Amino acid sequence: MEGTWKLFEDSVAAAAPTVGDAAAIIDELRALEDRKSAISARQARLAVALDVVRRREQAALGLPADQLGAGVAAEVALARRESPAKGSRLLGLARALVTEMPHSLAALDTGHLNEWRATLLVRETACLDAADRAAVDEELAADTGTFDGAGDRSIISAAKAAAYRHDPRSVTQRAAHAETERSVTLRPAPDTMCYLTALLPVAAGVAAYAALTRHADTARATGDPRSRGQLMADALVERVTGTPGGITGIEVQLVMTDRTLLAGDNEPARLAGYGVVPAGWARKLVAAKGDIPELTTWVRRLYTAPGTGELIGMDSRARLFPAGLRRFIETRDTTCRSPYCDAPIRHLDHIVPWYRGGETTAANGAGLCEACNHTKETPGWTSRQAIAEAPLNKGRPGDNPPPATRHTLELTTPTGHTYTSTAPPLPGSATGKGAWIRSKQGGESATDHAHGSRPLAAPELRAERHRMRARRLGRKKKVAA
Repeated sequence: MEGTWKLFEDSVAAAAPTVGDAAAIIDELRALEDRKSAISARQARLAVALDVVRRREQAALGLPADQLGAGVAAEVALARRESPAKGSRLLGLARALVTEMPHSLAALDTGHLNEWRATLLVRETACLDAADRAAVDEELAADTGTFDGAGDRSIISAAKAAAYRHDPRSVTQRAAHAETERSVTLRPAPDTMCYLTALLPVAAGVAAYAALTRHADTARATGDPRSRGQLMADALVERVTGTPGGITGIEVQLVMTDRTLLAGDNEPARLAGYGVVPAGWARKLVAAKGDIPELTTWVRRLYTAPGTGELIGMDSRARLFPAGLRRFIETRDTTCRSPYCDAPIRHLDHIVPWYRGGETTAANGAGLCEACNHTKETPGWTSRQAIAEAPLNKGRPGDNPPPATRHTLELTTPTGHTYTSTAPPLPGSATGKGAWIRSKQGGESATDHAHGSRPLAAPELRAERHRMRARRLGRKKKVAA
């Protein structure tokens, strides 16, 4: 191990890899991989040590037993620059390895396992009690090189078989309990696509897939030019939403600049719940009203600070955030504002708590996921609005005003470590003006006109585009003169 550590130190100190000796390069790659595994083992021990310290401190404060250890996973996540969900998984992995699976921890120490494969062993034995899990760990003896050369599937199969031999009842109960965890999730995919994933019992999943397959095969047999996959995807959307193309009464929020909407500018737009989308795709979505009569397009003007994308604030004296202010903050923050967390916003939270005099304002409000909001209330955690200088926008001549700020949240953990999170800039933030396009089926709502929104007809859109183009052409002629 000393030789591996020396090779690791020499590698880190080197300015650039030595080119020419292929064997030396492979040796260095292997040494670095072994050190990564050893560092992961050390991180696991440190995470468990932090958990012990926090539990003692919280017990001394009189916290109930079921609240001991609150916030530890979030501290681990911040220190490792991971999301809170990943931090929780890392802490669970550390507890299992350090307290119940010494052979797997030793294998991680020596490089026989990496962190991911250690995670597989912990995951497949999660249903066992501590004694049975330790017995499986001893039987597999990963620290003796049992899994050298084995792939992920081999490791999973070996762990499952060993777990079943030691406690078949728990393994069977785990399979039955898994049905209660069925869910549907959505995550972005490249090129304005997304993954809609359903976790289902195997019988239900196979039945759903078979029904979509039969529908696609029937349609293809009757001459439908779409591919099998396209037909299955279209049928899924239509059957879930009840309408062709999925156009329902659900609101879609699209944030874009006036230049992108009306003058053909290439500044990307932002789709709530997805992220950045191309300008052309955004204009196509707005123009889809002509092809889909059920679609109504509404425009709400948003104004931003030049160069930063900071939205102009709104205030309220109520404890709860009103609908307009809530929409405002959700548009500004996009996802959970905790550092490294990009989970959907579930709670609107006062940065300085309301019961401590915090105001219900845009500046004192932040969008958080449920887990991060609960963590923030753990003893020893504090948050405040900080001031952070925003970088200048160099995309357009004349668009560089004096440095300004965007909304910044500063989070301090019980150890005194501080982390910051700055709201992302809105599209076209350098011009200080943007447009919020909301597409939805059906009529207007009472709040639309209350906040200055109105339906924008196709002729108005075309006329405004002509005016914008004329102004741009006029500017060009003046410059040429």
